[in-house]
Amino acid sequence: MNTVLYNIDTVLQQVITSEQAFHYRIVPVKRQNGSIVFKTDATNLNSLKTELEIILGKKVELIEDKPEEIQKFLTVNYRKRTSDSQQNLSYTPDFLEKILFSAKETGSSDIHFEPYEEKCRIRYRLDGKLIEQYHIAIDEYPVIVNKIKIKAGLDISEKRLPQDGRITITSETDEFDIRVSTLPTLHGEKIVLRILSKDASRLDLNDLGFTENELSIYKESIKKPNGIILISGPTGSGKTTTLYATLKLLNDSKTNILTIEDPIEYTLEGVNQVQLKEKIGLDFASALRTFLRQDPDVIMVGEIRDVKTANMAIRAALTGHLVLSTIHTNSAWATISRLIDMGVPSFLIASTLNVSVAQRLVRKLCPHCKRKEKVKKDIFPENFSVPENLKSHYLAVGCNECYHTGYSGRKAIYEIIPITNELVKHIKNNQLEIDSYLFEKNIKTLKNNAIQLISDGTTSVEEVYALLID
Repeated sequence: MNTVLYNIDTVLQQVITSEQAFHYRIVPVKRQNGSIVFKTDATNLNSLKTELEIILGKKVELIEDKPEEIQKFLTVNYRKRTSDSQQNLSYTPDFLEKILFSAKETGSSDIHFEPYEEKCRIRYRLDGKLIEQYHIAIDEYPVIVNKIKIKAGLDISEKRLPQDGRITITSETDEFDIRVSTLPTLHGEKIVLRILSKDASRLDLNDLGFTENELSIYKESIKKPNGIILISGPTGSGKTTTLYATLKLLNDSKTNILTIEDPIEYTLEGVNQVQLKEKIGLDFASALRTFLRQDPDVIMVGEIRDVKTANMAIRAALTGHLVLSTIHTNSAWATISRLIDMGVPSFLIASTLNVSVAQRLVRKLCPHCKRKEKVKKDIFPENFSVPENLKSHYLAVGCNECYHTGYSGRKAIYEIIPITNELVKHIKNNQLEIDSYLFEKNIKTLKNNAIQLISDGTTSVEEVYALLID
């Protein structure tokens, strides 16, 4: 039996507000024959159906479900408003500054301004998930757009094309950068503000989520004077944070460190950072070519996107430099296949790769409200073998401490494969099936580490569900 997935489609999620979801105890689950189908634990289905059809102006179908199931849907997809929350706001001269500092204080990574026909919705991305925060009247929204554009140095008269910019926010106690992206939509320009932490000096490899054994392996690999360190994972999985924590460890007065990034997300005293500018020909490959004439010891490349960049990175490693970079693959070992698919000869990969790392960010359960339950087979993916020693797990519930999300904070989980002499032979011979080798060497995969986090109550099954699928 398949488990219930509590994340609902983003488009469906926007059919109702958080306030309506919690007030009526409803969650939209699908569209069917011109109707919107909601699950609910309400008892007066007929009167609720009539009321919702009047409010939404659409046909509605209702399905009864257990109160605890509805609560899980609400907790995962909507934020409950507390009595002192203000959902509908009016524009004031300091409106934008209040939004920015509010998002920074809550630990949000992004702010989304989304215009619709009658209102603009403002959402924060907190611990990787979007949470609806405020609404403002649509006729007040253009003032905010222009203020953001002016601060970011963008053209306020250009409303037809996307634009990108950057804002530096300074107060008596804090300073941080914001990356601005505008996108023309049906009802106006959607704006996303990415909050960038300027200071990498507080990053520490010991605090990111490595197990003791993984940290030991990783530190050994970066002690080598040359070679490539590759970190893989999807966008938003914390790769850049891991790279900068690594650079902080390597950074000293005797080491020349150069980076090429898009964008520069952290600043680190003693590191020479270069911003990618493809429009004028400054791409990863051309920057790397110049770096080799700058007498570097360590080079960090934001991302290996193509064979040109990959070959330059390998050339740098072969000529005695330590190269750190990221790549988009699903696992640490899949990095090898990706490089081969790009056209990089396998013998060069084998000669230069020190370690391959995969990582993900998972939300940690709120310690104030998480609830323990016995393990049942149907909460896991089909064909997943539940470990015999996994007798219980914890559910995300939601409370005021965690903004009714059920989660508080995130941590990284890793999969680290050091390239040993035995693996060098595998790579040179294109023998890319190494499951038995990983098992024999007790190398923990992302799935192994995800199960451990479920077992010790750090996270929930729902949060790592994708990692458990075979």
